Amino acid sequence: MDPSSLRDLVEFMAKSLVDHPDEVDVNEVIGEQTTVVELKVSKEDLGKVIGKQGRTARSMRTILNAASTKLQKRSVLEIVE
Repeated sequence: MDPSSLRDLVEFMAKSLVDHPDEVDVNEVIGEQTTVVELKVSKEDLGKVIGKQGRTARSMRTILNAASTKLQKRSVLEIVE
């Protein structure tokens, strides 16, 4: 599993959830200690990605955290409006 697969993982999860998968944009900002994965979706799909009380977003962060732990890295998921 290579580090760019974190980006692919977030992209796959987001595209599976939304109505407009072509508008999903995932950016990776690699810092010294932490990688920030930025997720942009269309305005109509924002609610689907966040979920009720942020449950879906929290689940995506948990999965990303598990994958990055396996890579011995730290990563954070940011959902950009």
